[in-house]
Amino acid sequence: MPSSDPHDEAVYVLDFGSQTAQLIARRLREAGVLALLERPDIPATELARRRPKGIVLSGGPASVYEPNAPRCDPEIFNLGIPILGICYGMQIACHTLGSRIAPGPKREFGRATLHINDRPAIFKGIPDNSTVWMSHGDHVDKIDRDFETLARTPTVPHAAVRHRSKPFHGLLFHPELTHTPHGADILRNWLYEVCRCRGTW
Repeated sequence: MPSSDPHDEAVYVLDFGSQTAQLIARRLREAGVLALLERPDIPATELARRRPKGIVLSGGPASVYEPNAPRCDPEIFNLGIPILGICYGMQIACHTLGSRIAPGPKREFGRATLHINDRPAIFKGIPDNSTVWMSHGDHVDKIDRDFETLARTPTVPHAAVRHRSKPFHGLLFHPELTHTPHGADILRNWLYEVCRCRGTW
């Protein structure tokens, strides 16, 4: 019989210096799941010991190619735990797993129209075309063959991705912001359709 202890459904948000890391955690809690902030370089062995239902990699101001850019333990991608990368979190994950990150022609900041190419569980009930909020300088320039593109915008060919064999999803946009009208739905889909949370918190 599963435990009713709310801590058995924790999700950890690894904070890469995002101004919205606290907001991401708040949105997850509003969806009924305990969310806790943690440093980005927490060892995979420690995360495995805590047995989270999911891991979120937050955004951040750095570029993955900067010498002192924050990084996560690459072994977290081998734990079998669902991971959601948001903005920089998507970039560092894709970079770690073999994709190429490159600077855009200019920093993109503001609303964009998201066109969904494929409809996995994370986009359940989301319109084919919706408004999202972008805030990034880099993007995934060349996607590794182990990834598939889920959505694009007029300026970004890989605005949302999924790994073919690991439980990783990446979003270049910010679902935690109200400027992304369906962002809360996307986060809820990730929690309940991908992480299989029960909402016991």
